[in-house]
Amino acid sequence: MEGEIIYPNYSLDKEISNFIKVWISVTISLLYCKFTSKIVPKGLLRFLTFVPIICLFLYLPLNLHSMHLGGMSCFFVAWLSNFKILLLAFDKGPLSDPTLSLPQFLAIGCFPIKKTEPKTPPPESKTKQNPSPQITKKLAHKSVWNYALKGLLMAAFVQIYDYSERIHPKVMLVIYCFHIYFMLELMLAAVAALARATLGLELEPQFNNPFLSTSLQDFWGKRWNLMVSHTLRPTVYDPTLSVSTRIVGRKWAPLPAVFATFVVSALMHELIFYYLGRKRPTWEITWFFVLHGVCLVVEIVMKKVLKGRWQLPPVISTPLTVVIVMGTGFWLFFPQFLRFKADARAFEEYAILGAFVKDVVGGAVKSRHFNGTAV
Repeated sequence: MEGEIIYPNYSLDKEISNFIKVWISVTISLLYCKFTSKIVPKGLLRFLTFVPIICLFLYLPLNLHSMHLGGMSCFFVAWLSNFKILLLAFDKGPLSDPTLSLPQFLAIGCFPIKKTEPKTPPPESKTKQNPSPQITKKLAHKSVWNYALKGLLMAAFVQIYDYSERIHPKVMLVIYCFHIYFMLELMLAAVAALARATLGLELEPQFNNPFLSTSLQDFWGKRWNLMVSHTLRPTVYDPTLSVSTRIVGRKWAPLPAVFATFVVSALMHELIFYYLGRKRPTWEITWFFVLHGVCLVVEIVMKKVLKGRWQLPPVISTPLTVVIVMGTGFWLFFPQFLRFKADARAFEEYAILGAFVKDVVGGAVKSRHFNGTAV
């Protein structure tokens, strides 16, 4: 393949080479963490032995520049893996499970997956909590079609981008919103399916129909990117909750814990956007998460005051939640993607991948034709 340029001075071949080097470095680093955790006691001393790895994981994404390989790696390595290593330093989190095999440890350390205990149904019981194999198979089959439909919609979005200049900017923002959601869900589902097939892990879902959220608390805590929620809870929420309980009491302790979690999430998103765009932050991403943190705190206060005496029906609360999330996203979050031309860069990468596949298929056809003629 001819040397198409993803970004100045970066060919596809070099990007793939750097991608491989980054993940080899991540694997070796996680091996170091696993064996170090066996000989260094938990606490400050183990944390200090992990500091060089944490710094390395913050540096490695700077070697990648593509939207897909780079974006995936910075999310997995700089954020999720680093937070899991922080938890391991104090013998907490998914990596501290002593029953993990080495492949499982590496997979959980590298990717947004979490091991769960398989549920064994009681004998001669087919309750709703333990459905029959036929029902489980039906749900799995439905998921395949669900992902296939989202894949087709993503392909349609790529075609729509050719006509973006003729489409209203607000409509394009809606398309970007769904594109990001579909891309994240498909990417995380692919990682989960690979881990399930190769390691036999039972994995938790990454998304849970976020468009059906009945409140911001429901959206952020139970439906959107659940692996991030499960990572932020033990690293930020629980420690803050413990401290704030001694200061403001048990009833109101969740409020500063929730707000602190959103602030940390904001800073991590700013870091990822820096990796993607290499531009000085405008802090609009931070304001997006701070705003949602404040709104969620208000929601929790109202629920505590009203004590369930009054609440909106789902037919109203669900569209209201979607409007709030998408409206604030259009205002503060998604414009940052346009700031570093994420749509154009992603489309360029799709074109490069398409050309690469075409070259490979064309070469295979020519080789087969040549071999047939020779025979």
